[in-house]
Amino acid sequence: MTRSPATPLPPPKARRRLREAAALTQTQLATRVNVTRATIRAWESGRTAPRGRKREAYARLLKTLAEEDAARRTRSAPPPEPAPTPEPAPVLEPVSGPERGSEPEPGSGSEPGSGSEPEPVPEPAPEHPALTPAQAFDALYEFSAPALVRQAYLLTGRRELARESVERAFQTAWERWPEVARDRDPVGWVRATAYEFALSPWQRFRPRHRQPEPPPADPGDRTLLNALLRLGPQHRRTLVLYDGVGLDLPETAAETEASTPAAANRLLHARETVAGRLPALADPRVLHQRLTELASAERLWAAKPTGVRKGGERRTRFRTRAAIAFAVALIGATALTVRTAPTHYEPAVSPGVAVRGVPPRVAPGSLSEAERELRQKLRDRLQDGPERLEPRLE
Repeated sequence: MTRSPATPLPPPKARRRLREAAALTQTQLATRVNVTRATIRAWESGRTAPRGRKREAYARLLKTLAEEDAARRTRSAPPPEPAPTPEPAPVLEPVSGPERGSEPEPGSGSEPGSGSEPEPVPEPAPEHPALTPAQAFDALYEFSAPALVRQAYLLTGRRELARESVERAFQTAWERWPEVARDRDPVGWVRATAYEFALSPWQRFRPRHRQPEPPPADPGDRTLLNALLRLGPQHRRTLVLYDGVGLDLPETAAETEASTPAAANRLLHARETVAGRLPALADPRVLHQRLTELASAERLWAAKPTGVRKGGERRTRFRTRAAIAFAVALIGATALTVRTAPTHYEPAVSPGVAVRGVPPRVAPGSLSEAERELRQKLRDRLQDGPERLEPRLE
């Protein structure tokens, strides 16, 4: 049985651009595709991909929006200027007689019929061999892991948490490597996962992250880090992505799963807050430079890619074995319950209740004289028996 190929879709950033160009909100687009707003947000961020009939309906709607956008661009574009008429190229006349320095040496074989061998054709450059999944993962890790650790440090202010967040993100990427390898921006995929792990509210309950880490040695770096940590998680993430990493506003909004106006408001609020504590950083270029210096001043390290891959595989094996053990325990408990459960109804024994009004049981005592006579009389009559009644004729 063969599966039909999936309907092609534009990249996640292009989907968001087409929706915003058509002046549609995520809620309006979700109503037209008959899905929820959260589903549209996940499709535009690249976290999930539509399937089945939803994918076909979404693809048709995006195609319609693309055609409308192209028509609007055509109507608003100015008329093209006429191209200048190309002048005829001058014809080079052959020089009569040999020039100086151009006379061929004897035996050089430049004249026809001299019997010289043709010039060798350059061989094509050898193609690079295809990388294995492990080699491609290691190359991606070595290229982007150090920068991601520094960015995570700006988000959390903790060196160990920054390193652990990046390692967990790459372990998740290795588990879903076929999906990540086909992504248009694998670094962005890993970055979004690392940021979410680093900014998770559950990190505050971990014992190892309750104790504060030593702040930077430089007073200016310490003040800037404190100003960043006073921002909200989403404002801090927007500021690091835009002014630290250098993403543009639509990409920042897509990665933070927010609309472009909301991302712009967060960025302005974060800049105002940082500039209120450090007026010298009001200029975005100076802020970008200071963020780079703050992230580079700390001695942050990243584990080897081989160790990250093996750690992810160990976590996967542990979760698989735990799931198998839980399933076996559940099946065993169910079988034991079925085996020991009663097959018929047994009424419950009611608890005892004290009965009042009954005289206490008395032990028999000695008989009186009248009781003795009555007993003897009864015994005598039992031996003789009663008189026999016979019918008589009168």
